[in-house]
Amino acid sequence: PRSLFRVERSLITFGEGNRRNLPFVETSEQREKVQAMDVESMAKGISEREPAGMEVDAQAFSHSQAEGEENEEQKNDAVLVSVLIDDLQNDDVQFRLNSMRKLGTIAKALGPDRTIKELVPYLSEFVDDEDDILVVLSDQLGGLHEFVGGAHQAHVLLVPLETLSGIEESVVREKAVESIKKIMKVLNKDQLREHAVPLVRRLGTGKWFTSRVSSSSLFELLYPHLEQKSQDEMRALFIRLCEDETPMVRRAACQQLGNFASVVDYKHVVSELLPSMAKLTQDAQDSVRLRTVENCVLIAKCLNDQDRQSKILPMIYALCKDKSWRVRYMVADKFCDLTKAAGKEGKNRAEMVNIFVQLLQDGEAEVRTAAAQKIADVAALIGKELTTEKLMKPTEALAKDDCQYTRAALASVIMALANCASKEVALEFLLPQFLQLLKDDDPEVRLNVISKLDTVNDVIGIQLLSQSLLPAIDELARDKKWRIRLAILKHIPILATKLGPDLFKQKLCGQCMEWLRDSVYQIRIAAAENLKNVAKSFDSKWVSTNFIPEVKRLADSKKPSHRMSAIYAIKYLSEVVEQKLCKDELLPLAVNLSRDKVANLRFTVAKTFQTMSGFIDQSVAANEIRSCLESLAQVHKHGSA
Repeated sequence: PRSLFRVERSLITFGEGNRRNLPFVETSEQREKVQAMDVESMAKGISEREPAGMEVDAQAFSHSQAEGEENEEQKNDAVLVSVLIDDLQNDDVQFRLNSMRKLGTIAKALGPDRTIKELVPYLSEFVDDEDDILVVLSDQLGGLHEFVGGAHQAHVLLVPLETLSGIEESVVREKAVESIKKIMKVLNKDQLREHAVPLVRRLGTGKWFTSRVSSSSLFELLYPHLEQKSQDEMRALFIRLCEDETPMVRRAACQQLGNFASVVDYKHVVSELLPSMAKLTQDAQDSVRLRTVENCVLIAKCLNDQDRQSKILPMIYALCKDKSWRVRYMVADKFCDLTKAAGKEGKNRAEMVNIFVQLLQDGEAEVRTAAAQKIADVAALIGKELTTEKLMKPTEALAKDDCQYTRAALASVIMALANCASKEVALEFLLPQFLQLLKDDDPEVRLNVISKLDTVNDVIGIQLLSQSLLPAIDELARDKKWRIRLAILKHIPILATKLGPDLFKQKLCGQCMEWLRDSVYQIRIAAAENLKNVAKSFDSKWVSTNFIPEVKRLADSKKPSHRMSAIYAIKYLSEVVEQKLCKDELLPLAVNLSRDKVANLRFTVAKTFQTMSGFIDQSVAANEIRSCLESLAQVHKHGSA
């Protein structure tokens, strides 16, 4: 039978269908009023009062209504808690869910003794409800230790959490395990030995795989606080989980193996955990083998150079040749971490480079793509000599790869790779690949090359690239996909700093102005801001000669979209040009556009004046700009009338 709850000045019974309906929560209006009240302040008030009045009957409650303002407050507080408890058994899932989120309030109102004796046993049987409610319950239990009398009584919460740790729904189990960890952190060593060890033992040897899966996450936290005998038992149990007949259990244990190894003595890591990990790298399930890659990184940090070479490198080599492409993909994705974990010893690094070359030449495009994305980082780790010797030829093959995603991955790192090689090697091997990628049929590949131009340095100068670079930019600037045009536009300021004023004027200035006439609004706005960013690289005289005449032509255009682009160009250029240029050239353009027949353009000019006022002489702002704004206000006033 379910437990009996008695709340101050109310009597609520949970028990086999014999629940008493309280008159003060009969209507929906009363329930809504109760739920709107501050339950936290209520709980504080109840917990501070003496519990002597808890054992009263319904008749005593009816007489208490006339006892005054204090008793009225007590009655309201009791109503709040009674509703929360009553809603735990409500047929409506949402009511139960809301009440479950207030378990801390209920526990605080009941007090430690009644929470331990009544609430916790009731919640222990509360495992047949909806998964959403069990998730909230699992989460709430982790914070109830302060309401059961503190750390010395917190172990009582492990009982319902143990049940929840075996639920089939994984989200419920994960929340339950998190709450168990919270409680274990407040327990002392004696409590851990008395309550936590048996809990982990029961979960780890449970009949259902779900409880065994949950147990694997608890060893890391529990192990350091145990005596030698208990530690031996925990290691043996964990190894048993690594060899469990159920793949889900092995996968969960494998996922925790690296973290567990970090708290185990060195000798036991080598003698017990490494053999288990070696078996997991040969597991029949690729979902298990997949998780051993991260373990190689974590466990390698615990080992000396000799054991890394003799124990870890063979595992990495085996994973690199794994029959599942997902495992090989994970090796490629984590290769930099694996390389660092393998140590700086020359022989180890050489072995790791050989493994990486195999990944670059893998039969699956996904693996080659993941490896190509890491090629510059790996080159930075192994140095120029090994980079030149081992990575140049595989890189050359990647530039011609059949998969566009692999080529795009290489294009995004090839400029960084050039910085890891000598100038001679870069010119011999990387420059031809760079030029080839600039001519690639896929726009994403070309865009990735250009997007990394900020990494160009003295190894490959911009002059060597301009003959192929500029035609590729011109083609991307006219791409049918507007997002491609937008992406290349954002890289123009970098090119301005690389090309210089003369070459930029000759090759790209016209395209910058053409973007202001684009059919897509986002492109036009970005193009206006682009003028500002380019202007930062050149002086005001250059801007006056090359940008201002084009802006004037836009301002005189018959198309409103072009005139709007001119307004935005004026706004952004006013932020970077000299004050004289702003006053003599940009301000008259803005004043003329303020008389435009399109209201939206006049409104945008008004906002532009606000920006310009901060970059020109205040006397000018007080006269011309103020006069123009007053005229706009009058036009708006007459238009509204």
